[in-house]
Amino acid sequence: MSDDFSGLGLSTKVTDAVSAAGYTKPTEIQAQAIPHLLNKKDLIGIAQTGTGKTASFVLPMLTLLENGRARARMPRTLILEPTRELAAQVAENFEKYGKNHRITMALIIGGVSFEDQNKKLDRGVDVLIATPGRLLDQIDRGKIMLNGVEILVIDEADRMLDMGFIDDIEKICSRLPPRRQTMLFSATMDGQIEKLTKKFLKDPVHVQVSRTASTADTIDQKLVKVSSKPEDKRSSLRDLIRGAEGLTNAIIFCNRKRDVATLARSLERHGFSAGALHGDMDQKSRTETLDAFKNNRLTLLVASDVAARGLDIPAVSHVFNFDVPVHAEDYVHRIGRTGRAGRLGVAYTLVAPADSKHLEAILKLIQKPIDWLEAPAVAVPEETAEERPARPTRTRRGGARTRPAAAKETVQTEEAALQEVAEKPLEETPQPSKRSQRQRSRRPLETTENDSSESSNSPFGNDGPIPAFLLRPVRIAS
Repeated sequence: MSDDFSGLGLSTKVTDAVSAAGYTKPTEIQAQAIPHLLNKKDLIGIAQTGTGKTASFVLPMLTLLENGRARARMPRTLILEPTRELAAQVAENFEKYGKNHRITMALIIGGVSFEDQNKKLDRGVDVLIATPGRLLDQIDRGKIMLNGVEILVIDEADRMLDMGFIDDIEKICSRLPPRRQTMLFSATMDGQIEKLTKKFLKDPVHVQVSRTASTADTIDQKLVKVSSKPEDKRSSLRDLIRGAEGLTNAIIFCNRKRDVATLARSLERHGFSAGALHGDMDQKSRTETLDAFKNNRLTLLVASDVAARGLDIPAVSHVFNFDVPVHAEDYVHRIGRTGRAGRLGVAYTLVAPADSKHLEAILKLIQKPIDWLEAPAVAVPEETAEERPARPTRTRRGGARTRPAAAKETVQTEEAALQEVAEKPLEETPQPSKRSQRQRSRRPLETTENDSSESSNSPFGNDGPIPAFLLRPVRIAS
């Protein structure tokens, strides 16, 4: 493996840009992949997240693109990314490492004006970075022709499959010229990925720098037992954050998008600097939140798995899994947001009683034990009154309703009174209630011949003749 970038065969323009960015030694995936890519070989790159996969294809692409020029609506290279954030991050890499080049680039993602994208496409671009859905939209509109593509990159291939993009990828690849160089990068390798490589790659070189689905040794992983109640989990999370040593910033992952917004609001109410990031947010809000987190204007980023793949924020000190991920592979990508580029990181996973099945799958995947951390004492959640205002207790017809603890003494008093009434003899039964009197007042003045004087004094109201067995005298024991 080369000790520096100059020995990999990259152009002088590229190595100068890399040096200016402060990098001197290539990572393992970069040292192994770049020479093959410069020789225009198809390649499958398998490496754990945070090992520099993006630069391993950006740097050789810049060298290969120094000769030639783009034509209108016919990009020379195509990079497919599963999410907008990943696509934007790759674009940042091209801007950083391509500052000595006159290479044009377009970012084709959802949530951005078609008009701005069309202007760049009409002028011609060397590098087209796109998400599959928006790319197909532009192809259907006749704005992009792919028959001039020389290099194809399928990045985060396993995530593409998880998100259901396999059909879109097949449609896109069917429009590409057969003679092209194809690169596929992924953090995990399974049967579906192998089928994909056999279909779209020709005699690829395999580069794997770590065991499939492994976690970085720079990450200190801990499990924390918590209650299943949302308010208790939030309380435990706050205690963990307050007690975390060396926390500068952190990403907190939830499984559901609606929980992301709820948790972010809860943390803000308790004095934390927090923001939310999930797929239902518009692109402008997502970009602003991510920028605020990168620039340290936000300390905590509460996110769904849209932020779990490929976001390059090197200084993240902690990751908190508020929910155990349903898919074991997502655990690897989530905690991979910390401990990047040789830095140390800490990852906490909150485990409720119902999470045992998902936890077993994670331990089986990563093939290493994770220590349990004693859960911090869960105080009575202060947010209960704020987030779930108390509602007045109502009595349902036909059944009792559980009363709040504050009314326990009142309930006991009422039950004692009822017991006392139940033990009294029938002769001491109280007179009819006001409701019975109102019912009687609404009855017509005429009475039937079965009505008797006893009925007007009946504790059962005057809704009809009293059954004969109720008129029998009661013998009271002395």
